[in-house]
Amino acid sequence: MATEKRARPGKEQHGKLGPDAYARAHEHGHHHRDVSGGWLRPAVFGAMDGLVTNVSLIAGVGGGGASAHTIVLTGLAGLAAGAGSMAAGEYVSVSSQNELIMAEVDKERLELEHHPRAEQAELAGMLRARGVSAATANQAAAEISAHPDQALAVHTLEELGVDPGELPSPAVAAGASLASFALGAVIPLFPYLIGLDLLAVTLGLAAVAAVAGGGIVARLTGRPFWRGAARQLILGAAAAAITYGIGAAVGHVAA
Repeated sequence: MATEKRARPGKEQHGKLGPDAYARAHEHGHHHRDVSGGWLRPAVFGAMDGLVTNVSLIAGVGGGGASAHTIVLTGLAGLAAGAGSMAAGEYVSVSSQNELIMAEVDKERLELEHHPRAEQAELAGMLRARGVSAATANQAAAEISAHPDQALAVHTLEELGVDPGELPSPAVAAGASLASFALGAVIPLFPYLIGLDLLAVTLGLAAVAAVAGGGIVARLTGRPFWRGAARQLILGAAAAAITYGIGAAVGHVAA
């Protein structure tokens, strides 16, 4: 008498996963950090730009022999102007990029509406190029094309490399840029705001901030702390040295 062969729990049977396998797959699931650039890029760029810009301004006017009052005025003006400029530029940049992407998405939507069979064949070809067998690619393309919104999302991702539903927000990018620039710019100005009329203290504080900021960014991106710290310190020091030299030269000539 034939006995029925039963699959053991958690094992694959006829190419399908059992409930235990699905549970294990769910437990094994992992998460990625946001790499779309919605806020991290403008925030990091803004903070480092604010720090380097203002320490360079302060070094320049300080090297020229300006008073503490002039240095504070220059630093505050640089903070306000830089933060506003960064926010406006980031907003326009992200908005323009999003508008360009949506124009291309609209073009793809029209192609799907007027040439559905050609677009389906194109999708099958893209799947085959990724290593999917012809039969599976044709079936998958047909199933995806049966749902217009899904088809548009897949075509857009494959052809443009973007997800229209995951575009960065211009307002978020502008806000992050403004706040981070102001934060970076106030660091070298802080000693003068509390009454320490010492350029050396400002330069030292800015150097510490550059090391910390550059190192933290390096760790966020999976690189060694010292590499990012050294890079940011060298670039910031070079900018401050140039402006200090200009300020000293101009101040000496003016004197």
